[in-house]
Amino acid sequence: MTNEKFIQDSTTVLKFIQLYCDDKHKDVPKKMAEKQLVYRENDLKCTLTYHLCDTCESTFNISYANLQACPHEDKPSCRKCPAPCYDKTDWKSVARIMKYSGMRLGLNKVKKLFTKGF
Repeated sequence: MTNEKFIQDSTTVLKFIQLYCDDKHKDVPKKMAEKQLVYRENDLKCTLTYHLCDTCESTFNISYANLQACPHEDKPSCRKCPAPCYDKTDWKSVARIMKYSGMRLGLNKVKKLFTKGF
């Protein structure tokens, strides 16, 4: 996986988890944090800033660690991976977040089309 792909995938998973946390954990205390991206011992000079509850931050850290450890040069989607790195419990949690956020982001794109006009 290239550094650019790693940054893109890390940013995408954070966006999905942030959306889920904002919608589902409104009343849970959240903390602001930053993560300096590092992939295979390279300093990417990219920092992700997020505002997550402890549960969602833990999920993000697991996803980030799995992305760092991904052995595939041409990374498949995790759902289609021949050697998944998530354990069953973490996979179910991430899949629920991806499904929820993917639907929300898709609906937001459609909504923008109608509000901007064709």
